[in-house]
Amino acid sequence: MDNDAHVIEFVETPDPPEPAAEPGQLPEAPQVKAPPIQSRFLFVDVAAQRAKQLRRGARPRVPVPGEGPVKLERVAMDEVREGFIDYTLPPTRSAGEGAV
Repeated sequence: MDNDAHVIEFVETPDPPEPAAEPGQLPEAPQVKAPPIQSRFLFVDVAAQRAKQLRRGARPRVPVPGEGPVKLERVAMDEVREGFIDYTLPPTRSAGEGAV
């Protein structure tokens, strides 16, 4: 059985956002937003990769509530839903390629 796991690559924006003027304030978000993801499976894959980045110390691109515990998975899903996460997919394989 062939494992067709997708590898998602994140695309860095060319100009990083300016640092916030005050501590606790988010930097300016990029003006160009990614198109909405139509596949719920792709949405989950992209959000999971982004949550991993947030756990490793990446800064959130959406406002995070100040009270109570914050689930980074929820923050990642909000970022993907609002179009702040750019991603690319690998080229698809045809049916004849790589068959054993």
